[in-house]
Amino acid sequence: MAESTPGHTLDELGLVSMTWRDVLFAHWPVAPDVVAETLPEGLSVDTFDGRAYLGVVGFVMDRIRPRGSPIGRSFGELNLRTYVRDDADTPGIYFYNLDASDRLGVWLARKLFRLPYYPAEMRVERRGRSVEFTADRVAADAPPVAFDATYEPDGAQFEAEPETLPFFLTERYRFYTESRPRGGHEPGDGRLYYGDIGHEPWPLYEATADIRENGLFAANGFEQPDGEPLCHYSPKLDVLAGRVHRV
Repeated sequence: MAESTPGHTLDELGLVSMTWRDVLFAHWPVAPDVVAETLPEGLSVDTFDGRAYLGVVGFVMDRIRPRGSPIGRSFGELNLRTYVRDDADTPGIYFYNLDASDRLGVWLARKLFRLPYYPAEMRVERRGRSVEFTADRVAADAPPVAFDATYEPDGAQFEAEPETLPFFLTERYRFYTESRPRGGHEPGDGRLYYGDIGHEPWPLYEATADIRENGLFAANGFEQPDGEPLCHYSPKLDVLAGRVHRV
């Protein structure tokens, strides 16, 4: 059975359905204070073995549509995120940015979910087991972002076990966002919202990734973290999303 955040049934997550394909998770450990100073009031850093994580996640958002509709839109998405808890100790994701190659999708995501989406040109191509992913932000009034990577699964598929790092990094069923003035590019105004999603546990692989360019950290005011990222790949996951709520 698909999982969702406690307190919300899947029937309540009926606003949007979608499929996420060819997902790259690339994670870098950082000191908790690196993340803490960037979070809005009401959220605190979630850590694993004393370390916070910044995650770059790229994938194809396939057939995103009102639940029950046979027609949907498909486009690439690239985001930078971290892991947090709210004042009720609920775990979730905080997004610094979400770039997408669909201007209508960007507009709807800002309007319906208050998320910091930006338009970008993207190319996502599968070549055998490998996926080539490039992105170039085209929002004129936002910091530039370019991304270029090739990634592929390595080894056997697995499902992350609770209390493990892959579970901590992927099995999150709530996201948080700080509302922004019209346009979406300016700093948030301090009003915190959350949204819930529902899906089966992630089918995961360890992954290898050649990340040739990654402008997400600089665009969000971070220095490039040290070392190579911990990478995972997921081929496909069906997802339901509900409305956003004021925290």
